[in-house]
Amino acid sequence: MKRLILMRHAKSDWSVGMPDHARPLNPRGRKSAEALGVWLRAQDILPDQVLCSSAARTRETLDLLHLGEVATRFEDRLYLAEPATLLKSLQGAKGNTVLMLAHNPGIGDFARGLVARAPGHPKFGTYPTGATLVADFEIGEWSDARMGGALCHAFTVPRELLS
Repeated sequence: MKRLILMRHAKSDWSVGMPDHARPLNPRGRKSAEALGVWLRAQDILPDQVLCSSAARTRETLDLLHLGEVATRFEDRLYLAEPATLLKSLQGAKGNTVLMLAHNPGIGDFARGLVARAPGHPKFGTYPTGATLVADFEIGEWSDARMGGALCHAFTVPRELLS
């Protein structure tokens, strides 16, 4: 079995007047990222590999999860990637539990296409900032991952974790 933690970056700061790729998280985003890390650790869902967009907001989200030393690949192709690109990156993964950090609209579309059955969560369809899907695949190698081939293990959004 392989497990994917599919996370959209936390809320970014639009007020800084920086290019999109360089935009950092805002204060709420930083709190959300830390809450997501607490949730992952409490659920004992820890990655042994990370595939992360090269954008500042995904890097900052990853840092604030406080996951410790994890093999990480920062990939330019994950910045604003379409589902096909996200799948191709995942198919090259080596870990048993992989965290993929990327952006909407691609990551939300990827999440919806990846699971055989969507969770009954009202926010799954919009995949807001910080949305996190934990999906399981009955495969031996990531190269065998296919759209529609995952089962939802868990789904959360930061707003629920902070309330």
